[in-house]
Amino acid sequence: MAEKPPALQAQDKLAFLLSLVPYLMDHDRVSVQAVAEHFGVPQDQIRSAVRLIAVSGVPGETSQYQHGDLFDIAWDDFEDNDQIVLTHLVAIDDTPRFSSREAAALIAGLQYLSALPENGDRDVIGALMAKLSRGSSGSPSQVAVAGSASDTTLALIRTAVDEERQIEFEYVDSRGEHERRRVDPLRIESVDQDWYLRGWCHLREAVRTFRLDRMSGLEVTGEPITHRAGEITLPERLFEGSPDDLTVVLDVAASAMPLLADYLPDAQPVPSGKGRVEATIRVAHYHGLKRLVSRLPGVVRVVSPPEARRVIAEWADAGAAQYPRAPSAGTG
Repeated sequence: MAEKPPALQAQDKLAFLLSLVPYLMDHDRVSVQAVAEHFGVPQDQIRSAVRLIAVSGVPGETSQYQHGDLFDIAWDDFEDNDQIVLTHLVAIDDTPRFSSREAAALIAGLQYLSALPENGDRDVIGALMAKLSRGSSGSPSQVAVAGSASDTTLALIRTAVDEERQIEFEYVDSRGEHERRRVDPLRIESVDQDWYLRGWCHLREAVRTFRLDRMSGLEVTGEPITHRAGEITLPERLFEGSPDDLTVVLDVAASAMPLLADYLPDAQPVPSGKGRVEATIRVAHYHGLKRLVSRLPGVVRVVSPPEARRVIAEWADAGAAQYPRAPSAGTG
């Protein structure tokens, strides 16, 4: 004969009810059996808890419990069909809510996350978006996040990683050279708004890092990969130097140094006063500095060599020339 489960203490009953009410709110209609299986308790315990919920609430202005101050359920469904449907909630609408604009912003962010291949559990993200829609103070604005070419590339690479297949693509390296690469994809990583693939390059016969927006014509081949992530030690840094790299000295705000961690060699930055430091970085060519400087305006200044300063100055002048100059003020 099966032993009767021990009776719940008052504290346990409260914890159970605090879990049960949100669960029932998230399920418009649910059977007693399904709820019992979810919480791992007998069905009679669920029925008793539902009856207790139906006589619970918050007293109104009269300090007495009126009909509208209590939870309510669809009693016919409960008694005849063993189905639980909450028909009236109390003390729920008094909680702080997101504004419709805040909810729309969060939903837009969740839509973007759900589109990324590494976020496989899209059901959870979808349920959270539905909660935000129901729980905001007004109906959120309808928003949609447009996809990009990188989203398609990410999806293809994720497929190749999952199926352990090689990929081929045209790649434009940092020097502007075009090459066809065949790669064993090992890991996808992001830095700021850019996505990178780390993999074993069959052309270079070594681990290489590829920026996704420089790829084109990507294909997942039928060839299995020959190198796996568990068999290769990937460098801790996303960007690794090479003997052909050029060195550049920068004057940088000390607080911005963590943003340059992937570019720095082993040499330590030297304090230069007023919260700034001089740091030496390695780049494939001086034109690669343009992206770095444009992202950190006023924070990074190229100190040397003169050729690097010249490249950045010409690039800045060319950009400024695209804007019309304000007319000079006349003299009286």
